[in-house]
Amino acid sequence: MIRINLLGQMRPKAARRPVDTGAAMPVVFIGAGIVLGALFLVYFYHSWQTQLNEENNRIKQLTSQKTELEQIKLQVQAFEKQKQVLQQRVGTIEQLQKDRTGGQELLDQVANTVSRAENLWLTSMTKKGTGVTLEGAAASLNSVANFITALKRSGYFQKVEIRESKQDEKNTAVQTFLFTIDAEITPSGPDATAQTKPASAPAQSAPKSAAPAKKG
Repeated sequence: MIRINLLGQMRPKAARRPVDTGAAMPVVFIGAGIVLGALFLVYFYHSWQTQLNEENNRIKQLTSQKTELEQIKLQVQAFEKQKQVLQQRVGTIEQLQKDRTGGQELLDQVANTVSRAENLWLTSMTKKGTGVTLEGAAASLNSVANFITALKRSGYFQKVEIRESKQDEKNTAVQTFLFTIDAEITPSGPDATAQTKPASAPAQSAPKSAAPAKKG
């Protein structure tokens, strides 16, 4: 149906209703907060994930280093055991060499000392390590004391102590004193011996049997 405007005036247009922006602002802020919170969570998650990966890589490196150190520790322990075995072998060889060369030297020292003691003779001599036990008899206690003094002055012995000294009750014909002396060989016994041994005193062999070798 066609309408004709007979008044000749423009018909006013209907005014638009104003949009209320005040009600939309909270929604905008809420949306922006959600977006910012999501971005913050994404950034935090990414940062945390990066740190976690770095820590995992570090743990792997430390674990690898620990394995290598454990292998090195096992090798060091094996070397230490080999070292101990070798040291024991070397010590045994040195001790055997020392005993082989020191036996005759010990006999010479004891023989020289006995030769300078009056009315005294040895019946037995026992060596155990660096310790020496001398047993013998003397006509007097003074002879035993002089023998101890000679052992100390020789430089070959140290810690010379008398363990026992008593009169021989079996030998009633002649007064005799039995004695037992303990001494230790000094570590520098051979050197000290070379310095203290008189040039005019020849080396004599100690008695190998239990038969008394009385002098004077």
